Amino acid sequence: MKTFLNGVLSLVVILTILVAPQIIIAQNPWSLEIRGGLHNATQELGDADIGTGLGFEATITYSFMPNLGAYTGWGWNNFNADQSFKGSDIDFEETGYTFGLQYMNSCQSLNFDYLIRAGGIYNHIEVENNEGDIVDDSGHGLGWQAGAGLMIPFVKNWTIIPSVRYRALSSELEDGNENIDVDLTYISGGIGFSWSF
Repeated sequence: MKTFLNGVLSLVVILTILVAPQIIIAQNPWSLEIRGGLHNATQELGDADIGTGLGFEATITYSFMPNLGAYTGWGWNNFNADQSFKGSDIDFEETGYTFGLQYMNSCQSLNFDYLIRAGGIYNHIEVENNEGDIVDDSGHGLGWQAGAGLMIPFVKNWTIIPSVRYRALSSELEDGNENIDVDLTYISGGIGFSWSF
């Protein structure tokens, strides 16, 4: 997993270095996207069956080439577990930053574009009890994500973006007096609203 993560992050860095000189001369628009989504965990978090979660994210993208842009943003995602190594009725909240590259292209026969995103996340996992108190925090760490979606024009400068993505983050949380490795991996389906300016 770490080898794959290092490969993805290396690819993002190399592509950024190759296209960075063009950012100065590019005149393509910025866009701001607000996205809400439902998440389905692909494995247990430690021994916790976290099932379905929800969250939101805000990203800003700069299209420095006709089909290529760089994005960054912040997001919050919540998963609940009835029983876990941290007790009963526990919320696992993943929050932090996202960054990467976005490729966009048109479907000539239809009235929409599609996008593909790949990049990293710099997130942490907070553990909250049923009273809302934080009982553990993994600290920020690097993870990765990949996704795809459709860009459907709505009104002037506004686009609706239904999308799906996969995210993976490896962290450590306390279990009694020892730290245990936990992997938060999930598939997310959501809808974003993007404003170009």
